[in-house]
Amino acid sequence: MASLEQRLDRLESLDEIRQLVAKYSLSLDMRDLDAHVNLFAPDIRVSREKSGRGHLKRWLDDTLRLQFTGTSHHIGNHVIEFDDPEHARGVVYSKNEHETPCADGGTEWVIMQMIYWDQYERIDGRWLFRRRLPCYWYATDINKPPVGDNKMRWPDREPYAGAYHELWPSWAEFWKNPPGDGEPDVAEPAPLEAFLTTMRRGAAEPKIKVR
Repeated sequence: MASLEQRLDRLESLDEIRQLVAKYSLSLDMRDLDAHVNLFAPDIRVSREKSGRGHLKRWLDDTLRLQFTGTSHHIGNHVIEFDDPEHARGVVYSKNEHETPCADGGTEWVIMQMIYWDQYERIDGRWLFRRRLPCYWYATDINKPPVGDNKMRWPDREPYAGAYHELWPSWAEFWKNPPGDGEPDVAEPAPLEAFLTTMRRGAAEPKIKVR
């Protein structure tokens, strides 16, 4: 059984990681790019050639000025599991709203539903993002429900499919295996720190592409 000190450290780490995610949303929406990039590891990979918070700040500045007049990120469900006392992973829901300029000079109000697959690392006593993998279900004008395929529908772009379900084999399994007669079997509960691994059916950590 873990010591009292270890259990307290775990509780404090859980709270700090939840705060980290909330700070991500606030700093991004209010365009405090210094506050935002300081939530990431100092050597964060930004592209195949570039690393560091300075390069991340430049990429964000360019992207936010070009694509978004304003944003609001609303954080929901958050599952966090620890690999060891200094490393953790998490899945967090995010419902987002964007005021988005169009090529014709107008604007659209785009709403989005997504989840992040996160990797966290404690560096110099503080929990930071090591990487974030965004997985999108839909994005669409607020007046146009995204019914059907290719639910990612941004202004001036062809619709495309997101990757909302790709990490989770249960999605395809559910649709391929309708229930038969009788009482279905139920798998054993996942271990405490392996809920996400169990849902992934033991697959390796998802690859988070560098921009």
